[in-house]
Amino acid sequence: MTEKSRTVLIMAHTGREGAVRSAKLVIRRLEEAGIQVRVLEDEAADIDCEGVEAHPAKPSAAEGAEVVIVLGGDGTLLRAAELTRGVGTPLLGVNLGHVGFLAEAERADLAVMADRVVSGDYEVEERMAIDVCVRRNGDITDRTWALNEASVEKASRERMLQVVAEIDGRPLSHWGCDGVVCATPTGSTAYAFSGGGPVVWPEVEAMLVVPISAHALFARPLVVSPHSTVAIEVTAESEGAVLWCDGRRTADVPPGARVEVRRSDLPVRLARLNLTPFTDRLVTKFGLPVAGWRGRVRT
Repeated sequence: MTEKSRTVLIMAHTGREGAVRSAKLVIRRLEEAGIQVRVLEDEAADIDCEGVEAHPAKPSAAEGAEVVIVLGGDGTLLRAAELTRGVGTPLLGVNLGHVGFLAEAERADLAVMADRVVSGDYEVEERMAIDVCVRRNGDITDRTWALNEASVEKASRERMLQVVAEIDGRPLSHWGCDGVVCATPTGSTAYAFSGGGPVVWPEVEAMLVVPISAHALFARPLVVSPHSTVAIEVTAESEGAVLWCDGRRTADVPPGARVEVRRSDLPVRLARLNLTPFTDRLVTKFGLPVAGWRGRVRT
């Protein structure tokens, strides 16, 4: 009886020379271990490795793969999530960018990461995603999703966006603002964080609503139930708005339309090498000062 072959998909930010070098190193280590490697067709020429399967940039590229190794920054991992979420293949990010909050390993960890994949020494966790739709006159005109956030932003630089926020079918407040961010816990360290929202631990089930530069007495960031439905209505007298999801997918939101956000039934799966506390990740990624900490007093 023959052993079942193993397959790994490699996705890389091939516009960076370091990502291409990293991809070649990882491919070599995986192939030496007898693991079949795939890359995307539009990245194959830059990676230029013989014997590697090239697949169209479609969800089928990840079908049958046990993991997708993503070499780049958070933007590259979000692109990978867009491609693979439907087939459920876990993503293992290697940070070659700046902060890289979604990544599990750094450039210096490449060889160790590849060896851990070879030995199957990793775990998989699920991250909450959100479903997003645009409604106009009751009809859905656009439907999409996000791992980090959906942001409703003003389309005109000269004027504020006029919106009414709604939670579970009840109006909450009118805001004149630059936009509103509806984020997941994973996205709490992204756009929502820049807008003054709270950092939420990934295992917390919740949605964030963060008004951006709002001219209103009540415009605090909100943390709502994961079972809630959040809606942002663009008032009829307002200029139009633009919906952005993870900074990648966009849709127009004309005056009088609304954006509805709710928890998705389909999460994004991330491969984890190091089950370190999220607190440690915050300290490392943001370079937080912890000098003077003595730890728990032990008796």
